[in-house]
Amino acid sequence: MKSIFFKHLKALPSQGVFLVLLLAFCNISFGQHIPYLKKEKNKTQLIVDGKPFLMLAGELSNSISGSIELMSPGDKYIPRKKYAMVNGSLGNDTAYDMDYKGSVWQQMVDLNVNTVLVAISWQMVEPEEGKFDFSVVDAMIQGAREKNLKLVPLWFGSWKNGMSGYAPLWLKQDYKRFPRTKIKKEGRIEVISTFSEEALKADAKAFKALMKHIKKVDNKHRTVIMVQVENEVGILGDSRDRSEIAEKAFNSPVPQKLMDYLLKNKNTLIPDLNTLWASTGYKKSGSWTEVFGSGVWTDLLFMSWQYSTYMNYVTKQGKEAYNLPMFVNAWLEYTDRPNPGGFPSGGPLPRVMDIWKAGAPDIDFMSPDIYASNFVEWCDQYTAQGDPLFIPETWWNKPEYVAYMLYAIGNYNTLGVAPFGIDRLDPEKKQNLREMYRAVEYLAPEILKNQGDKNKMRAFLIDIKKPFVEFEMDNYYVKARLYSRRGKIKVDEAHGIILKTGENKFIILGSRAVVSFRPKTLENEKAGLGIVNEYVYRDGKWQKGRMLGGDETNSGRGVFLPVEGYGIQEADIYKYK
Repeated sequence: MKSIFFKHLKALPSQGVFLVLLLAFCNISFGQHIPYLKKEKNKTQLIVDGKPFLMLAGELSNSISGSIELMSPGDKYIPRKKYAMVNGSLGNDTAYDMDYKGSVWQQMVDLNVNTVLVAISWQMVEPEEGKFDFSVVDAMIQGAREKNLKLVPLWFGSWKNGMSGYAPLWLKQDYKRFPRTKIKKEGRIEVISTFSEEALKADAKAFKALMKHIKKVDNKHRTVIMVQVENEVGILGDSRDRSEIAEKAFNSPVPQKLMDYLLKNKNTLIPDLNTLWASTGYKKSGSWTEVFGSGVWTDLLFMSWQYSTYMNYVTKQGKEAYNLPMFVNAWLEYTDRPNPGGFPSGGPLPRVMDIWKAGAPDIDFMSPDIYASNFVEWCDQYTAQGDPLFIPETWWNKPEYVAYMLYAIGNYNTLGVAPFGIDRLDPEKKQNLREMYRAVEYLAPEILKNQGDKNKMRAFLIDIKKPFVEFEMDNYYVKARLYSRRGKIKVDEAHGIILKTGENKFIILGSRAVVSFRPKTLENEKAGLGIVNEYVYRDGKWQKGRMLGGDETNSGRGVFLPVEGYGIQEADIYKYK
């Protein structure tokens, strides 16, 4: 067939050239449909099927993907053994004793999830060295595709949560060929060393094979839209690797590639890194201690360089097979374990973000797994240099985190959010997340359209300590305060997103707040509520409900969001003197 085609091209040169150009154009057009990140000015968006896409996601429990039955197409998902909760976390006595039956995909649809994060372990796809089995991968792609869901695979390769528990058995057993990390107290531990070249090559080979297979089975459908490389990497129990080869590298000169990056970006470095470098007078060469001083924070820099360069090689190999967006995630620092080793030393944390950017230019962005109450602070840190925000893990069993996720969507132009272990969600804890996702999904086109423009989109997160917030939106001052009705109904927190969709038109999505407006224009000019329409979810779709007035708008003085659940209201504002 190929020879006949080219034979006709030779016979009809002008038409042949036209066909070649047409085919080239088609290839370019088709290539544009592969999911990619589009950066412009102060926002980055994930483009899926040619349009911006907001991930209203959920991450499945780690071992759900260990079952073809659970990953296969289907409608039933039945937890047959109830798990226990201990201090807000899964109890160790039952966490690995859960038994499920059926398929998870309909449960995701019921939760209004549009994207599912799911683990693919190295052991799963390469149980014998050089022999690959992608049957579970095929099942999850087919299962998600049947429900019109998108997938973000999580590659559990060399490391997961600082350990190497998902690496294949053949690798674990050969500790001479694939050496382990060494720490002070325990000696060798079950963590593949970043200095193991054989492990690096094997991991990259497996990941490349996975991406090649995903391209083969999914290139036309684009169910898989992004990939996470490894999971929460870093060393626990010590600040750095103490093996012989690691000691030699630590006492050798800091790699020139890193020094070149630091010198080029000296004026914009993350403050923590800048402080360490400044302590030695900004030395341009020397060992790690000579350039950054001695201590656990220099150890953190050293390990961050090792992990970032290792993972960049794996990522680059995967992208050569199928160039999807790829990111990494971080186990964050917490106050009860504030030093490297208490949290995984070497992971993509804000304080070492510049190290990671220098060592891993092929990784598209870094993400925080946020399980701390200072949610907003972490979001601020991960976006401080203008990087996109995606939250691949957060609490699913704490209702305030639903509010945090909505705030992230409206305030940080986020690519998406995802509570972890969403398949474990108890029915009584599902309602807030389900309603929030349903409302955001309806307004997603407007949200995506206005990302990066604070005159057009704002988010608020208020509580009894900070009962109101006011900000400028184009030609108005907009104020959101805690809901209170004649002293009878009071709330202790409220949150939402405000969209300015016209000269004098706003859409408000949220809960438990009152939103009012004040003109910025003429002196003594005031604003009144004209027409306020509520939107309700009925018969499987959003539609206009009541036209609100009187008590429902406090006689025209504000838009009242519902105390229970989430509401959407559209308000026309008029001005008067």
